[in-house]
Amino acid sequence: MRVLAFLLRLLAGSERSLRRMLQYWAATAVLYLVCIALLLVQVESGISEPAGAFWLTVFGGSGALLFYLLIRLSPRLRISTDQLAVSQAAFSLVCAAWAYAVSGPLRAAMLSMTVVIIAFCMFAARPRQTLALAAGAIACMGATMWWLATHDPLHFPPLTEAITFGYLSGALLSIAILTVEMSKLRAYLQHKKRELTEALETIRVLASVDELTALVNRRRMNEVLEEEQRRQPQGAGTCVALLDIDFFKQVNDRHGHAAGDAVLRHFAATARAALREQDVLARWGGEEFLLLLPDTRPADARLVLERMAARVHAMRVPGLEERRISFSAGLAARDPGETFADAITRADKALYRAKEAGRDRIEQA
Repeated sequence: MRVLAFLLRLLAGSERSLRRMLQYWAATAVLYLVCIALLLVQVESGISEPAGAFWLTVFGGSGALLFYLLIRLSPRLRISTDQLAVSQAAFSLVCAAWAYAVSGPLRAAMLSMTVVIIAFCMFAARPRQTLALAAGAIACMGATMWWLATHDPLHFPPLTEAITFGYLSGALLSIAILTVEMSKLRAYLQHKKRELTEALETIRVLASVDELTALVNRRRMNEVLEEEQRRQPQGAGTCVALLDIDFFKQVNDRHGHAAGDAVLRHFAATARAALREQDVLARWGGEEFLLLLPDTRPADARLVLERMAARVHAMRVPGLEERRISFSAGLAARDPGETFADAITRADKALYRAKEAGRDRIEQA
């Protein structure tokens, strides 16, 4: 299995986009093999000329191998997907014109291959490139038919070739237009997919982040607590703290809700800057915040809260420069086997004691 995996990486690479391009190449390679096999049957049956069929087989096989190498090395050579697609299509159109010339009575079957080649362009080529290829195919097949009708009118009657050319031109133009429309539709769907992805990301952020403070909201914090509960089911070494901004109602009553919102924003930014990397601060509701301190002893948790309190004291809110902002906190170390809900309840009772004791202090449960 390791040998097979190594060979797969060697032949197809590891990049998803490169493998997808090689899948398209494999589809065209299978088509080449089928056409070569049928051409050999035509030669064995005396329908097609051996020399022309032989050199066409060599030309087609060599071209298929060359395009495999170009696709495989395209990241290093910096060849774009559409450039490869257009080049392959142009090469295939030359092969189709050649096959038309050497297939004798079965030459009309080669016209369907020309249409298939243009249809393949809808997956990689741009609309203008597809139209240019269709025009090139009409010119190439037209020149081939004219040359055959001029040099061998017995086997290639001019009127028959002219009518055949008319049918082929109509088919190529139709399939080119359809391919262009499919390319536009694919581009439109890709654009809508990007818009949907961006909208889902916005919804995800709105569902997990408090819009005013940019902290995680209560819903997301409950998910974080559940994850921490699964990580540490026994609960040893985890602390939680409930924080409440002191006299916040006075700010709203005296200075307005805009000032209150400014206090919340500045408090959130200042408090978060005082935290460690593993700590999580959430807006729990109104002016109340919940702090999770994983793998933290109560003494270390108190140091984090004291550092946060010092920074909040030094914080200045525009329009409220004369007012000193502070908070009260209730700290609880989660007991072994205790749920976070119970630990938060104990922290809430400690917060109540901090308020009763005069605020701007930290009480431990």
